[in-house]
Amino acid sequence: MSNISKAFENGKAFIAFVTCGDPDIETTKAVVKAAVDNGADLIELGIPFSDPTAEGPVIQGANLRALSGGITTDKVFELVKDLRKDIDTPMVFMTYANVVYSYGTEKFVKTSHDIGIDGMIIPDLPFEEKEEFADICHEYEVDLVSLIAPTSENRIAMIAKEAEGFLYIVSSLGVTGMRSEIKTDLDSIVKVVRDNTDIPCAIGFGISTPEQAKKMADISDGAIVGSAIVKLLEKYGKDAPKYVGEYVKSMKDALR
Repeated sequence: MSNISKAFENGKAFIAFVTCGDPDIETTKAVVKAAVDNGADLIELGIPFSDPTAEGPVIQGANLRALSGGITTDKVFELVKDLRKDIDTPMVFMTYANVVYSYGTEKFVKTSHDIGIDGMIIPDLPFEEKEEFADICHEYEVDLVSLIAPTSENRIAMIAKEAEGFLYIVSSLGVTGMRSEIKTDLDSIVKVVRDNTDIPCAIGFGISTPEQAKKMADISDGAIVGSAIVKLLEKYGKDAPKYVGEYVKSMKDALR
């Protein structure tokens, strides 16, 4: 059984996203620990990329700050190795196909497994092309997490049937970022998912308030938050861990 399932064992899961190396590795480490200490059930670690097509301005800015600060894939691997000394919370990488390709797919996946990464999310990998990664991920027991978007429509059942780890349901069209309201008919998407798999599903994109998180978790198995956390890093820099901890606690409390 996937280690990711642990995130969903104690009620609704709160999933926190952090861009590695924004503003520096030490702050990322402290932010991840603060998130876990305050109830985050799963951590998504973003590996910065120069052209993150699924990201809005907030996470794009974090990518640029991290890259100009000298972050590399190898430094991210070292960061995870360090985190795994104290943290057993499930962790997944969120990155782009090019990052994996340029590192060498097998080397990337094998290293991810060796340092304790439980899964990978690759937003620009079309479902129809996932075999390029899936076989290697299976070999090294790293879950390849699929995304379902409002435009997936008649492909939802197909994606759900082959899901592993958890399913990432994208709440809205467009890129990541905070939204005042989410209008997608998520109930019907989740129903199709439930009819086709027992794998848990969580909703992300646009969630920033405890009220939104609760609403999304009521529909699904959890809520995923990225931009609101990254915004705290943008605002507070190296002092952000304290504020991220408080924020994660307020979000997790809402899910309880």
